[in-house]
Amino acid sequence: MAATRSFSSPCKSPSGFAHLLKYPTLPSSSSSSTSLPLPKPSAVNALKKKTNNHQVRSEIRSYDNHHQNWTIEADPLRFIPTSSLASPSSVPMATSSSALESSVKNAKKVCLFYCAETKALAEGIAAHSDAIELRTITWRKFDDGFPNIFIPNAQGIRGQHVAFLASFNSPAVIFEQLSVIYALPKLFISSFTLVLPFFPTGTSERMEDEGDVATAFTLARALSNIPIPRGGPTSLVTFDIHALQERFYFGDNILPCFESGIPLLKNRLQQLPDSDNVSIAFPDDGAWKRFHKQLHHFPMIVCAKVREGDQRIVRIKEGDPSGRHVVIVDDLVQSGHPENGLSYFWITDSCPSTVQAVKHKAPFEVLSLAASIAATLQI
Repeated sequence: MAATRSFSSPCKSPSGFAHLLKYPTLPSSSSSSTSLPLPKPSAVNALKKKTNNHQVRSEIRSYDNHHQNWTIEADPLRFIPTSSLASPSSVPMATSSSALESSVKNAKKVCLFYCAETKALAEGIAAHSDAIELRTITWRKFDDGFPNIFIPNAQGIRGQHVAFLASFNSPAVIFEQLSVIYALPKLFISSFTLVLPFFPTGTSERMEDEGDVATAFTLARALSNIPIPRGGPTSLVTFDIHALQERFYFGDNILPCFESGIPLLKNRLQQLPDSDNVSIAFPDDGAWKRFHKQLHHFPMIVCAKVREGDQRIVRIKEGDPSGRHVVIVDDLVQSGHPENGLSYFWITDSCPSTVQAVKHKAPFEVLSLAASIAATLQI
């Protein structure tokens, strides 16, 4: 069954390996200090060799359960009680739990509104951060079909950071969501962020013949006229917009933040048992230009689309897929028969209607943007 246009949710087939190794370093000066357990006598010689001429200060707990400060000095190696040294409270030794508490305390509190379609994604976002509070909107219609919308407890969001999770999967829902998007900044909020995971008119970004209408510019202009909240221009978060130059379609009253689902695919590919035998294929030069820098760890295959009569044929331009697991990467998919010959078909949940259509159906697998959006809302 051919997929509809909504199937084109930033259908990331991201991939790539990124490893960060952290190595310990030795103290760089004789005044260096670190926290060490009190060594046994048998370990003194080994400790002496490692400390060289460095002085190491350590706080240990005595047997009577009182704190005692000690200084370990080399040449000769001695353990000296130094109660006159800085008290434990003045030595910055934050534990992982206290650091976590501090991080949560300093996190930006965000009131996240959503439409009916994005409810599941909104719940996933809130599950990744205690700083995000979900707020509901009453979506109704008058008898004539036009929207009848109500924002409960509107005064309660005054002075708050507010975000709206939108889904423009159909022209029929854009007007009602724009009505909310234009209303929220006027409620005396501190800042406003519009999260639009999939920018639906991204492929209509240029004119090829006189009379063509570039609807990507039309939508960008509509979003650029969102009222400015008290804290400054609205932030727009979108994922893998079709062409990066579309950032110039937006006016100065909105700040586009272009995120990517590619890291999600990278992580997923690392989990494959044969991950070292993966090559990335791009269906055309446009896809290569858009994503190759994020996937430079992998062997690449670049294809080209040519027309022969009424047929559109894809041919390999560069690279060799022989004996490799090939992952085709593009920003969206509009049609096709994915059940034929594909082991996996990874998409994001940027288009909730698409997720519902393919949920629990092989070979589809959804890579959720929830964690990425939760992190972006802290910017």
